[in-house]
Amino acid sequence: MEKRFETFTVLVNRISRNIRKIKNQEMAEYGLRSAHVSCLYYLYTEKGLTATDLCECCEEDKATISRALEFLEGRGYLCCESKTAKRYKSPLLLTEKGEEIAGLIAGKIDWVLKEVSAGLTEEERLAFYRSLFIISSSLDAVVRTSIDTLQAAERNDEQ
Repeated sequence: MEKRFETFTVLVNRISRNIRKIKNQEMAEYGLRSAHVSCLYYLYTEKGLTATDLCECCEEDKATISRALEFLEGRGYLCCESKTAKRYKSPLLLTEKGEEIAGLIAGKIDWVLKEVSAGLTEEERLAFYRSLFIISSSLDAVVRTSIDTLQAAERNDEQ
């Protein structure tokens, strides 16, 4: 019998854990953690993102991104030019110090991506990402369906 569930969940968890470890190990000398790395990387590659945009890019909740941004702003890596009440929707900008560290991060990410895909042909890599996207989208649909089913059941229980 295939152990698809075990294989899939173990490999996905291992990949996620290793990515987090690499981020933390590579950035320890700068006092940066995984969420900081992601924020800096996306602000470097996609200019003018807001905190809301970063939540989507990083797949993190608002609290995690808020803490990361507070940390990064406090250490002079980024700034928010807008001082309006809607700060969460204001574009964030990397400072010169932020640009420098984010450039290093982008270089390290490029190196890691080359290392981990060295044993794959371009076609295999594209097929892998295509398959991973399909699996991710399918899991999103299952989650939405499960939530809808749960909410419908709760409404029926209340009646």
